[in-house]
Amino acid sequence: MSATSHSFDVLIVGSGLAGLSAALHLAPTQRVAVLTKRQLGDGSSGWAQGGIAAVLAEGDSFDAHVDDTLVAGAGLSDPAATRFVVEHAPQSIAWLRELGVPFSEEDGHLHLTREGGHSARRIVHVTDATGAAVQQALIGHVRRTPNITLFENHTLVDLISSDRLGLPGKRCVGLYALDEATDEVLTFSAPQTILATGGAGKVYLYTTNPDTATGDGIAAAWRAGCRVQNMEFIQFHPTCLYHPHAKSFLISEAVRGEGGRLLLPDSKGGTRFMPQHDARAELAPRDVVARAIDFEMKKHGLDCVLLDISHQPLEFILAHFPNIYARCLELGIDISKQPIPVVPAAHYTCGGVRTDLAGRTDLPGLYAVGEVACTGLHGANRLASNSLVECMVFARATAQAIAQAPGPAVPPLPNWDDSRVTDADETVVISHNWDELRRFMWDYVGIVRTNKRLERAAHRIALLQSEIQEFYGLFHVTRDLLELRNLVQVAELIVRSAQARHESRGLHFSRDYPTLATSALPTILVPLP
Repeated sequence: MSATSHSFDVLIVGSGLAGLSAALHLAPTQRVAVLTKRQLGDGSSGWAQGGIAAVLAEGDSFDAHVDDTLVAGAGLSDPAATRFVVEHAPQSIAWLRELGVPFSEEDGHLHLTREGGHSARRIVHVTDATGAAVQQALIGHVRRTPNITLFENHTLVDLISSDRLGLPGKRCVGLYALDEATDEVLTFSAPQTILATGGAGKVYLYTTNPDTATGDGIAAAWRAGCRVQNMEFIQFHPTCLYHPHAKSFLISEAVRGEGGRLLLPDSKGGTRFMPQHDARAELAPRDVVARAIDFEMKKHGLDCVLLDISHQPLEFILAHFPNIYARCLELGIDISKQPIPVVPAAHYTCGGVRTDLAGRTDLPGLYAVGEVACTGLHGANRLASNSLVECMVFARATAQAIAQAPGPAVPPLPNWDDSRVTDADETVVISHNWDELRRFMWDYVGIVRTNKRLERAAHRIALLQSEIQEFYGLFHVTRDLLELRNLVQVAELIVRSAQARHESRGLHFSRDYPTLATSALPTILVPLP
């Protein structure tokens, strides 16, 4: 192997809960590389506020959790995948407790909160900063585990499959990654690769996701020949803080779970509107609440609506939402005395790379875990707090599958051809295209869609793809260019999936097809050979 090449047993792309969990499960028997395009804790997992759903309370049951998930999924959740996750969820919570995650307790027992769509209290949490606490614990363990090698500031360029190298068979044998420290594309080889790259929220103008959520794994798997599923189902979180100095700050669903009320900012001092849209009011699933807010904002010409938890005592707010309280107070909003201005924002990619119950994709040797994957759990709408547990359950299942079938040895792979030069105009072109993409995706492929809007989006995407592919083919790659290339590819998959669904179901609402179809079928896109 040359100085620009690395060889491992397993490559993991992404350092969120899915990637780090898989690494820890694999480390006892495999040499593991974890690549992440920024720092270990910069993904979406660390931003999760609410918690992790698991059946732990007396009176709750696996059947109830399964039913709640299927209801939220609007007929498209896979029953086998749903039961698989639900029944393994308590094991995942126990594992995190063994790793030292300090879950909130009350009277010596785990404190369980309730969120929209759940019929019982089953959300395990660390106050209102669950993801950060979990990531902190995992990162500590990963850094101390000798069989795990970390590659921070390494951006996935593309996967390497044997058939495209003229080797026999067709399987994933490694990847190319850009090392930002040296500005060099490195070659990584391994018989097994796990994509744990997260979702694609940054394809939209307003999102609760960090800047890393650019759909890298979905786009790379599609280019490598993997099917993607249900990409039209983008979950918009109903309540993102609306403030000029707050970027992507989520107001947890648990605020509504603990009695928060949505109000119009009107002369009456705040009129509650959710009971007019759904009998479950503020505890309705996210798609219902997001559409209701979108409707009221457009109806009244509003920039935002209000979320009010001020009827709860200050002690209660400080105990349950200390981070939300502190952040809002920094911005001049005392949530114990006044409501919080909120807007919907792109939050979660329910679709993704199609996998089985062991995380396997269509390409042998390639797995996908977490938000990058479509396991069938979320269907047309993810139930609150089902995402983190999905990461852990499938990380363990994938690690077990790899341990049982390690894969054949990989021959030396060719190095990246980097004779290309950097173009002086690249930065401004990328910035302009990025901004254009996110704005028209928000306007045309957002919470409410029409055939005409989707056609406009598809036309603009085709123009951008042509321009970006020219840059990619001629000039030296940068992280910004790679992320934009992936976002435009994911945008195309979202639009194509939305155009293929001639109904309104879950997170996909079309004015041209406002009713449910008689049968619920997933949207599966197949790449050209």
